[in-house]
Amino acid sequence: MNMKRTFSIAAALLAILAATALAAPPKNGSLLIRHQVRGCHTWSVNGGAFKATQSLTLGVGGTVTITNSDVMPHTLVRLAGPAVKLQSPAMAHMSAVAKVTFAKPGVYVLGTKAGEDYPAMKGIKTIGEDNVLRLIVTVR
Repeated sequence: MNMKRTFSIAAALLAILAATALAAPPKNGSLLIRHQVRGCHTWSVNGGAFKATQSLTLGVGGTVTITNSDVMPHTLVRLAGPAVKLQSPAMAHMSAVAKVTFAKPGVYVLGTKAGEDYPAMKGIKTIGEDNVLRLIVTVR
């Protein structure tokens, strides 16, 4: 392979990497809370793997929509980071939705406070300690 061609390939790869690094982060994200036997509940970001702790990067003005599909209510809470307005934080029934819009750059940490199982769901057993849900949102 000649030197000129090697340089061209390397320059093209660097240009792709630079464009990817400078790309604007997404404006929206979604989380889905679900029930599971081990750990009681987890959540998924944008259809990805279900875990207790998740992270997400958004652009300034971005919104996260959280849907509760768990067998218990959840209340969305801010745990750390800049102040943020939580829209409908009490997800008191299955399919309830909460939203958060991030007006300023920063690192935000959100979580939920889980309630008791819905009356119709009594008797559902879980294994081990209940997971503590955490979401780390980096806004840039």
